[in-house]
Amino acid sequence: MERPATAPGIRTAPGAAAAPTVMVSELYLSIQGESTHAGRPCVFVRLTGCPLRCTWCDSAHAFQGGKRLAVDEVLRRVAQLRCRLVEVTGGEPLAQAGCLGLLRALCDAGHEVLLETSGALDIAPVDPRVARIVDVKCPGSGQEAANRWENLACLRPGDELKFVLAGRGDYDWARAVLASHDLIGRVPILFSPAHGRLDGAELAAWIATDRLDVRLQLQLHRILWPDRTQGV
Repeated sequence: MERPATAPGIRTAPGAAAAPTVMVSELYLSIQGESTHAGRPCVFVRLTGCPLRCTWCDSAHAFQGGKRLAVDEVLRRVAQLRCRLVEVTGGEPLAQAGCLGLLRALCDAGHEVLLETSGALDIAPVDPRVARIVDVKCPGSGQEAANRWENLACLRPGDELKFVLAGRGDYDWARAVLASHDLIGRVPILFSPAHGRLDGAELAAWIATDRLDVRLQLQLHRILWPDRTQGV
């Protein structure tokens, strides 16, 4: 089993808890490409690993690999980038035991913190200072069965819901979910076309025709850097 490295000459006392760590796939400064925060400078801490395999996933490079870092080291690297807004994303960040501590530490350091999560894991333990951007997996993702519907009852001001839609069937399904769970007006709701699967203009027309009180979300980073999949 991999163990966190310790500095030369320093030993952990017998029985002492190891410093909290996370496996980090990427850590970089860019422009926030999604959510109601789109367009803002943001530091992204992308954690490795995800239990889901969505058909349209754009971060499969984060499924494996990365580097194990102490939470304190993540904070140091984030501070060097001099940006208040920080998003912890993945993969699925909540799949790592150290994620909750990292989120709490970022808040304690004075950052405005976003969490991008698949919606498959429990969001209730997340620090209340964190804005949680929670996916609802539509049938076109191939991961509809992974939705943790109990998360919808945990939503609070500052959170957001995101539906990635692969076609008209997903759109109709998402509308039914909004109605059955009485979600309109509770938190911002984002409808995003799956890249290469659904035309954004077509989705915009459906939303406008239905006067649906949701926000059309286009992935700004894909528009700005269409040939890049990492570091954006």
